[in-house]
Amino acid sequence: MAEIRSDYKIRDDELSTVQVSDEVVTIIAGLAATEVDGVASMAGNITNELVSRLGMVNLSKGVRIELGDGTASVDLSLNIKYGFSIPEVSEKVQDRVKVAIENMTGLDVVSVNVRIANVLMENNE
Repeated sequence: MAEIRSDYKIRDDELSTVQVSDEVVTIIAGLAATEVDGVASMAGNITNELVSRLGMVNLSKGVRIELGDGTASVDLSLNIKYGFSIPEVSEKVQDRVKVAIENMTGLDVVSVNVRIANVLMENNE
């Protein structure tokens, strides 16, 4: 899924306009996913990994979104902790991300796809 840069209008009336950028939605998704017990971290591409090693925080690492007309589709790439059930953690991540985005933005989340990139032992985090 290609990452599309856009803004989503939450409110547009005669007094005001409120817009949310797709970067905000990616950050909400990443934070919600990492709150789930069993998720070690978000996984990213080589650029994101280099940024992390340089000490810069990238809150949208491992998250791709596509905003439609009032909808959002989310793709997540996660590192999971060893010993946790992948199906259970994935389902909790999907639920948590969907609820967080819908509650905070009003967008209708039509899909949350989870890809497990790696399994990490406790001492490898």
